[in-house]
Amino acid sequence: MADSSVPFHAGREGYASFRIPAVVTSQQGTVLAFCEGRVESARDHGHIDIVLKRSTDGGRTWGPMAVAADNGRHLAGNPAPVVLDTGRILLVYIRSTATATEDAILRGEVSDADGRRIWVRHSDDDGLTWSSSREITAQVKRAGWRWYATTPGHAIQLRTGRVVVPANHTIPPTGTDDGTEAGYNSGHCLLSDDRGATWSIGYVDENTDGYVNVNETTAAELPDGRVYFNTRNDTGSSRPPSLSPGNRADAHSKDGGKTLVKPFRPQASLPAPVCQASVLQLRDPDLLLYSGPADPTARALMTIRASTDGGSTWRPSFTVDGLPAAYSDLVRIDAGTVGLLYETGDFGPYETITFLRVPVTRLT
Repeated sequence: MADSSVPFHAGREGYASFRIPAVVTSQQGTVLAFCEGRVESARDHGHIDIVLKRSTDGGRTWGPMAVAADNGRHLAGNPAPVVLDTGRILLVYIRSTATATEDAILRGEVSDADGRRIWVRHSDDDGLTWSSSREITAQVKRAGWRWYATTPGHAIQLRTGRVVVPANHTIPPTGTDDGTEAGYNSGHCLLSDDRGATWSIGYVDENTDGYVNVNETTAAELPDGRVYFNTRNDTGSSRPPSLSPGNRADAHSKDGGKTLVKPFRPQASLPAPVCQASVLQLRDPDLLLYSGPADPTARALMTIRASTDGGSTWRPSFTVDGLPAAYSDLVRIDAGTVGLLYETGDFGPYETITFLRVPVTRLT
């Protein structure tokens, strides 16, 4: 049976709210659960830290909370951790000024200095301490991009050694410019071929037709070496319901994320609300997993789905429960167990961030 624990409760340990989970298992077998600790409220701006709890027993119990990255009294968010082949834990994340709201950024009313900027730091001692942070904005954010977010969720290192961090951004549309047009939402990824020392931009998907607009994105390396990207399709109110292709879209890359074989296309076998999700490739057994709320109109019904054809089609594999649920991240804990870190609660999806241990046998 699956068993659960709750590393983060809203309103406790000095934070009004916890959002945006990300999780990895270190080479030492430690489970590291990251999220945004929002000090004053549940809002997406303000004083936000990236907080961390470590588990040395596979996610059954958790150690004390630590701050993995902060920005003074401003925002540090969207944690994208990845465990490198060297054992180093790399953390890519976003900083912005506390008063920079998403609406103001989308309208172009926030300066580049105060807006979304990209930083990286690392830990060489299993997440106990962290290096100083280093800004990489100039390497991975093009002039004119307004909103910018990494993943959210874990990043990946390919078998070639390349680090791939899915990301999304917005561009000013032609014509009106009030911050709500679907043409704003676009996707790209960050690439590093030297374990995080230097970075570049990989694929860029900027489709402004209001049909598929890439937003929060997650990635997995398939057994054949292709990279599978799955994204939140966020077209705002511009898409007529009769033309709706659903709220998920996906794409593949054959060159490690530098380009896409085809632009993102709708993925109809993943009914879901407009929400972030996570993917994870298992090697043994060969199974691609997806986690996210399965109610097509509400953030509820957290479900793990499985694909045996590289993400072309999906089937329900494990339904957690029928409660409210939102963002999530998947991790391989050990040979027999997958972990799911996800937002949930009895009456709303943001009451806790809960960790669920799921036997692999329940997913096959």
